Amino acid sequence: MVLAAGEGRRLRPLTEHLPKSLCPVGNVPLLDHALARVARLGFADPGTVAVNASYLGEQVVAHVGARAHISAETHPLGTAGGVGNLRDWIGGRGVLVANADAYLAGIGADAAALIDGWDGETVRLFGQPAPEETYGFFGHRFAGLSLLPWRYVRDLPPEPAELVKAVWRPAEAQGALRVVPYVGTYLDTGTARTYLAANLHAAGTGELVAPGATVTGTVERSVVGAGASVAGTLTRSVVWPGGYVSPDEHLVDAIRAGRDLTVPAAGDAP
Repeated sequence: MVLAAGEGRRLRPLTEHLPKSLCPVGNVPLLDHALARVARLGFADPGTVAVNASYLGEQVVAHVGARAHISAETHPLGTAGGVGNLRDWIGGRGVLVANADAYLAGIGADAAALIDGWDGETVRLFGQPAPEETYGFFGHRFAGLSLLPWRYVRDLPPEPAELVKAVWRPAEAQGALRVVPYVGTYLDTGTARTYLAANLHAAGTGELVAPGATVTGTVERSVVGAGASVAGTLTRSVVWPGGYVSPDEHLVDAIRAGRDLTVPAAGDAP
């Protein structure tokens, strides 16, 4: 199950126009990254992969098309409620839950390590070591993917709730939770800073310019979407598809959507 129903409040005003799951990273919507990741594990049709949709849900539904089973929510149900809303579809199976806003790259990004040798009884999480007081997930930073046995899913109601309280903590108390180390690059893309960082990571050490973009200015370690036009200068920035940067503009550590929406994203982007 790919979680794609959230509002993305920390990414406003970008997410006032586009749901967070469809925001592009490396010129590919986050949701497509997630669907490709689970497809590599063999989940690639509506019988094996589902996507939930709520906030700006019609955009998510149209984008997914026939690639996955759609779980429409009249209001966001959270990570646990979203799974509970799919109990009938899950129907006794274990479920891999993937956050659409998770950017994973490098070794292990296909999540094979998470499911390898799974006994179907324990809860597993991808995690990276971190201070408990900083992230609060069992001494680890949650890295966007969890594996849930049916015995923890079958009683989840379709009501707003989060997995950390409804499943992960109870499983930890029962000695049935394992954090699987994730050694690649993980970013949650939930803020402008981390969203920019994910894009710059996807671009590598150079620039990533989509086919169909027009660049007559200067692009330095930035990402430019299809149909965008850059006549000015970009430095460590992202221009969404169809965006425009005028000749007299110099965007630094920023995200441009359309002709005039600019979101500052300064920080310690890699």
